[in-house]
Amino acid sequence: MSTFTEEPRPAPSNSRLRFGRIPITGVSPVVDCGRFPAKTVPGEDIEVAATVFREGHDRLGVTAVLYDPDGHAVQRTHLRPLGGGTDRWAGTLRPTSQGNWTFTIEGWGDLYATWHHNAEVKIAAGVDVDLMLAEGIRLFNQAAGQDGRPAENAEVLRRAAGAIADEGRSAEDRLAAGGSEEVLAAVRTHPIRSLVTESQRYPILVERDLAGRGAWYEFFPRSEGAVFDPAANKWTSGNFTTAAERLPAVADMGFDVIYMPPIHPIGVTNRKGPNNTLTAGPDDPGSPWAIGAAEGGHDAIHPDLGTFEDFDRFVQSAAAVGLEVALDLALQCSPDHPWAREHPEWFTTRVDGTIAYAENPPKKYQDIYPLNFDNDPEGLSEEVLRIVRLWISHGVKIFRVDNPHTKPVWFWEWLIGEVNATDPDVVFLAEAFTVPAMMHALGRAGFQQSYSYFTWRNRKTEIEEYLTQISHETAAFFRPNFFVNTPDILTEFLQYGGPAAFKIRAVLASMGSPLWGVYAGYELYEHVARPGAEEYIDNEKYEYKARDFARAEAEGRSLAPYLTRLNHIRRAHPALRDLQNLTVHRSTDDATVVFSKHKENLPAADGSEGTGKDTIIVVVNVDPHSARECTVSLDLAALGLDPADLNEDGTFWVDDLISGESWRWGEHNYVRLDAHFEPAHILHIRRSS
Repeated sequence: MSTFTEEPRPAPSNSRLRFGRIPITGVSPVVDCGRFPAKTVPGEDIEVAATVFREGHDRLGVTAVLYDPDGHAVQRTHLRPLGGGTDRWAGTLRPTSQGNWTFTIEGWGDLYATWHHNAEVKIAAGVDVDLMLAEGIRLFNQAAGQDGRPAENAEVLRRAAGAIADEGRSAEDRLAAGGSEEVLAAVRTHPIRSLVTESQRYPILVERDLAGRGAWYEFFPRSEGAVFDPAANKWTSGNFTTAAERLPAVADMGFDVIYMPPIHPIGVTNRKGPNNTLTAGPDDPGSPWAIGAAEGGHDAIHPDLGTFEDFDRFVQSAAAVGLEVALDLALQCSPDHPWAREHPEWFTTRVDGTIAYAENPPKKYQDIYPLNFDNDPEGLSEEVLRIVRLWISHGVKIFRVDNPHTKPVWFWEWLIGEVNATDPDVVFLAEAFTVPAMMHALGRAGFQQSYSYFTWRNRKTEIEEYLTQISHETAAFFRPNFFVNTPDILTEFLQYGGPAAFKIRAVLASMGSPLWGVYAGYELYEHVARPGAEEYIDNEKYEYKARDFARAEAEGRSLAPYLTRLNHIRRAHPALRDLQNLTVHRSTDDATVVFSKHKENLPAADGSEGTGKDTIIVVVNVDPHSARECTVSLDLAALGLDPADLNEDGTFWVDDLISGESWRWGEHNYVRLDAHFEPAHILHIRRSS
């Protein structure tokens, strides 16, 4: 977009001035006044906004300018006024590659809009008719002669100036020539600007695709291929070789990341038995999070799982089917960890001389020593950095970090900064179920993504509120990964909701966020909890678990085909790959959630650039026990509908990507969803192209 610009004369020299000629305030996305960058991934639309105003009644224009990592202006977007007397303007920018980008907001006097408005009012009233037309002639001729304006654009303005100057036409016709569609198009693409004022530049960190998009699948490698011998009453552990046999099935379901709990040696002291009991039998494997034994610590592999060579082959096998390996980074130790002997200063020592074990009252973890970063912060930090770089050297680029909120935030800012300075593709996921201030601080500190409160948002109002929050209020620094379950978390909704509950949560997670995940067993509807706890009975954290996925699917008892369909829908529709493009719509039922995701400026079906659109409407009955019917009312503007997309009666076609059915929808639509049959519609708006 080139512009005709009248440069403003400088204001009186005064270093204390904070406002430019056109005041610009409240710029977003700006994180802590620009101390931290807003985060995005390539091709994602970023919502930008600012409050821009000026004295008097002249018209304004507002532009967002995007600069690539080399400092070149690569995109200019006209922001639209949001109205309501707020002087708020908004639009989107779309970085295209990784790196450190920046953006600014420009406020400027819109000379054409000011002239046209004043001319319309005065000529209609018979006031200053000749003067207003003369001013239009001068404005158009000056703009046409401005350096940088394309020749064809300048010719449009010159022809308009000539038509306005034709005294043989009525004043109304002469004015109309200055407001023709041709002129409007010319000044829309190349505005006539004055008093251009630019905000400061604000940072945007564009990280790789899997930092902000992806479907995760979690499994315990020791359970994959584990075999129980009834005669000996003993298990034989699975290993990296047997676990690799499960990878093609995970990839076929459309997942992108295979995440494994800690793979290190497990301590013997205070080892936990089945269901978190305090006494373990001689063959109980213990919790993988009780890291460290005689065989080594965080830089070693449990001998039951294999060697580093076996691990390397596992990583290669995952890559061969399109999966990346995510490794658990749990900064804690069993009492048998080498650090407990070699670096007792890295722990908290009680008054009786013992090392404090981990607690999260009422939960106690007698088999785990938490680390203390205050006694030797430099030494401990450097050791953790060494460990992370060791696993990076073995092909790991994603780390799921256990309980990061129990370590200082400064440490994570330092560690992630050090790692990403040399390995910008490395991604850190924060497993932090804690107060929002800490979760958000970890995002600012550098965590690319985080677990979220989605797991416990089950009612309509709280789902709607949370979807709005994560997509519009915190998206600049907090990327939520919507895990539907974890080894520690089996919500009451899944315990008592039956198969419908598993579908409902999967739809909400996979459609509501570009990041989502499941823990193995979800596709088998595992739902029995340990009495008095919100976690699984016979928990895999403390024992082996053999699952027959193939048999369950063959017998029609598996959710795997449904999860596969959801992941394929996600991959096929660009609108589902962005975080900030979600709009909540209304329904008359208190258990029916409706939201849409919309993306524009995509390659069209005919190959033309920037003309395609993708819109998904999700309607979910969040009551797993009944059928619900209601009227769904859509915000049509949020759906980006063009006249060509509409039928003669104003309706448009939607195709259900789950059932394959199609309907004509409009602003208000009747919906009935029976949770026991199919609790959700995932609708794609059929476009004219």
